[in-house]
Amino acid sequence: MQPDMQMFATPFDAVVIGGSYAGLSAAMQIARGRRNVAVIDAGKPRNRFATASHGFFGQDGAEPARMIESAREKLTAYPNVYFIADEAVGASGQEGAFVVTLASGPMLEASRLVLATGIADILPDMPGLAERWGVSVLHCPYCHGYEFGGAPLGVLATTPHCAEKAMIITEWGPTTLFLNGQPMPDGDILAKLAKRGVTVEPVAVDTLEGEAQTLRTVVLADGRRIAMTALYLTPRTVMASPLAESLGCAFEDGFFGPVIVTDGKKATSIPGVFAAGDAARGMHNATWASADGVTAGAAVHHSLIFEGLDAA
Repeated sequence: MQPDMQMFATPFDAVVIGGSYAGLSAAMQIARGRRNVAVIDAGKPRNRFATASHGFFGQDGAEPARMIESAREKLTAYPNVYFIADEAVGASGQEGAFVVTLASGPMLEASRLVLATGIADILPDMPGLAERWGVSVLHCPYCHGYEFGGAPLGVLATTPHCAEKAMIITEWGPTTLFLNGQPMPDGDILAKLAKRGVTVEPVAVDTLEGEAQTLRTVVLADGRRIAMTALYLTPRTVMASPLAESLGCAFEDGFFGPVIVTDGKKATSIPGVFAAGDAARGMHNATWASADGVTAGAAVHHSLIFEGLDAA
């Protein structure tokens, strides 16, 4: 349900910031624990560019927006869940007394916070790339690989680890590794690439071409044109929200960018603050995000139960 302005004056047991896979999964556990929980969502999930999500239990091929909509519909059955379509722009306080400020002005009080704020992908500045992101320019072959099986595929090198990614992509189709300015792999790696049948292209990529969001051709700086159906890359990532940093949460270097440090219960370094989903793990997909949310939500509920007992 949507809260009226009067609700903002009532402290919530928990506020979940982020309403995608991790956030909604966390809210479900808290709601089923019969605690009041508010979900703040700005409506910009990381996978909003994809037309389908694959590999998620029972949802293979479903549209990401529809998956989120369905989860929200299930949560509306709980009268103790409150959805707030807004952006959280500030968070402060301590365990038992956090304050979250919304972009529209109101402030919410909460005993616990769950940061399911996600990350943002920093894409290479290349003509034709950004508009195809999530459709024919992709990150994960397990999420988006089977559908391109047997077609010519490419890997755009953004880090030295992309050579290994190219070796994996050959499971789905003939693969070209476009170095695009990255150094030539050493002899041992080149031998492994050759054994996997990967073609190594040292010339820089100039542009990507194709109808609408379809990829048909990779155009190289020397003018050559290579037929291509999908291009995989590993983008650098950054936090989609500054809230974890402003709260003082510890970070560590992940595979692709900074990651909020959490323990096995998804608790951050700040008591009362939990984090789930892509912002709080090195490996990313919808299943992991949802599982993280379940862990965080249950841990929030446990902490609320035992805080009084521990004090005694």
